[in-house]
Amino acid sequence: MRRSSLFLLLLPALACADLTTEFDGHTKFRAVGQTYPENSVFRDIAGAESLDLAGNLRLNLKFKSGGWTFDSSYQFLALYGDSLQLTGPPDDDRRLFNLTDVISESSDSAIVQRLDRLWLGFASEKAVVRVGRQALSWGNGLAYAPMDLVNPFDPESIDTEYKAGDDMLYMQYLQDNGNDVQLAYVARRNLQTGDVDADEATAAVKYHGFAGASEYDLLVASRYGDSVYGLGAGRGIGGAVWSADLVVTDTDLDTYAQFVINLMYSWTWGGKNMSGAIEYYFNGFGQEDGNYDPASLAANPDLLVRLSRGELFTVGRHYLFGNVMIEMTPLWSVTPTVFVNVADPSALLQVVTSYSLSDNLTFLGSINVPVGPDGSEFGGIESGTPDRYLSSGAGLFAQIAWYF
Repeated sequence: MRRSSLFLLLLPALACADLTTEFDGHTKFRAVGQTYPENSVFRDIAGAESLDLAGNLRLNLKFKSGGWTFDSSYQFLALYGDSLQLTGPPDDDRRLFNLTDVISESSDSAIVQRLDRLWLGFASEKAVVRVGRQALSWGNGLAYAPMDLVNPFDPESIDTEYKAGDDMLYMQYLQDNGNDVQLAYVARRNLQTGDVDADEATAAVKYHGFAGASEYDLLVASRYGDSVYGLGAGRGIGGAVWSADLVVTDTDLDTYAQFVINLMYSWTWGGKNMSGAIEYYFNGFGQEDGNYDPASLAANPDLLVRLSRGELFTVGRHYLFGNVMIEMTPLWSVTPTVFVNVADPSALLQVVTSYSLSDNLTFLGSINVPVGPDGSEFGGIESGTPDRYLSSGAGLFAQIAWYF
């Protein structure tokens, strides 16, 4: 019922005359290898090391006629590996419409087909309206994005080409002075009852404006029943770009602030193009005392619920992020990256590389090395079992993508 209802909603797009059609897609094959220390609880599940394999076919089909656009993306996923025991295959349990079909599933494998985009939109000279499954990204954060209210990326993600879609109504109005106002409403279901619940929804209004050489954002939102207020700003400083976001969330238990500030700069060194970024992030939801044992985390339910919903990915309060992209050749780039929990201290080191093998074939890879003592965030937080930690060792990520 939930799937057929959305198709009926978007059916008028198929009836438009004088359509122009765009069709493209990709196939990706991914392998992720992970090691686990002797005192890791993950070692009890997967052994000393694990291997996850994934195949992904994505077909993008778009119709346009005048100001009307119908956009759809079909995905076919074949998944195999130990991590499925922990994460399970993707699902639409919380979304308004069920556009995901698990064809087969076992403890270590799954075959899934789903629609990740399915929306109908109309755009005029000053206004945009879209309804259906789509993606939305807000805010000035690079790795950490507190103003990104719908499906933010995990800061440690390697492949961020496509953001997961959600069922929403989106509107934008452009003023004569170049400022614009955006509105979004994301309807969701209660996981316990399966019913559409207003307390699960996100309703947000964001105003983007210009003040001389600077830009700013003003945000007012309701997210899962909590009031959210945001202020963002950015401007060029010399040859660099500076930006920042402040987000305040008022829950039933307390009021929390999140703050992110970053600086980006590009230059040429040794005949190679380079670009770098550094970012500081304050997570007011995080543990103030730096204790991440189960009892301490249980006393912070506002943090735990946001971790479970995929809104937050950190348990501490103070973080630094930095990277440098080095263009080794026009077809090959290497990007050393570091994420640091300043209070632990602990860190994750990543070296990401991308190589264009041909016009439509790309390799993406990374080496990931967590560093830190037992009990720290990246070293492995306490599991609740004596001398056992939620820890991972070095890992490898490799992906081949073919575009058509």
